[in-house]
Amino acid sequence: MHLQVICELYKTSVCEHTRPFPWSGKKEKDPSPEEAIQKLRETEKILVKKQEFLEQKIQQELQTAKKHGTKNKRAALQALRRKKRLEQQLAQTDGTLSTLEFQREAIENATTNAEVLRTMGLAARAMSKAHQDMDINKVDELMSDITEQQEIAQQISDAISRPVGFGDDVDEDELLEELEELEQEKLNQELLNTGQDEASAPAMLPDVPSTHLPTSPASKADEEKELKQLVDWVS
Repeated sequence: MHLQVICELYKTSVCEHTRPFPWSGKKEKDPSPEEAIQKLRETEKILVKKQEFLEQKIQQELQTAKKHGTKNKRAALQALRRKKRLEQQLAQTDGTLSTLEFQREAIENATTNAEVLRTMGLAARAMSKAHQDMDINKVDELMSDITEQQEIAQQISDAISRPVGFGDDVDEDELLEELEELEQEKLNQELLNTGQDEASAPAMLPDVPSTHLPTSPASKADEEKELKQLVDWVS
């Protein structure tokens, strides 16, 4: 079975050995990773089919053993022996398939890593080519020139925005002192006006009450009449 797998990898049959194997001493052209991966996949498909065939045969032998049972003990035991051998072949096939899958995955990972490294190498060469005409000293000089020009531009902007006119040499302290004198003069005038208004205002007399005062005390007859009316209302 292992010979068949190896022959499948190298496009040979069990009876054909004209093509040299890697360990034969004769050197042949190494397959590309893609070709090796393809061969491994094809061999994996063959082994999967063999697994399915062995599993079917195992079930058949098991059914045969159950069919004969104790009625035909010899036939039942032979079926169980064949079942054991088939199970051993199935286990070997499983192991071989696992080995091939591991090898295929390793080649796929190696191919991916090689492609990544190749791409990184191309990127490194492209970056080197982009930097070959650059000098760090020239870059520093260029940045210094840019900074200097920005400072000059700021100075020009400040000069342009500064107001231009006469009288800019007037002392600000003198202006503040003059403003304080004006405020004090205004305050003095307000106090003077307030004193004159108070002196010229006439004295205010209380208003005369508008209600009429009684001319004579109420008569006793009226008081009795009112008291009688109050008693009648209460009762």
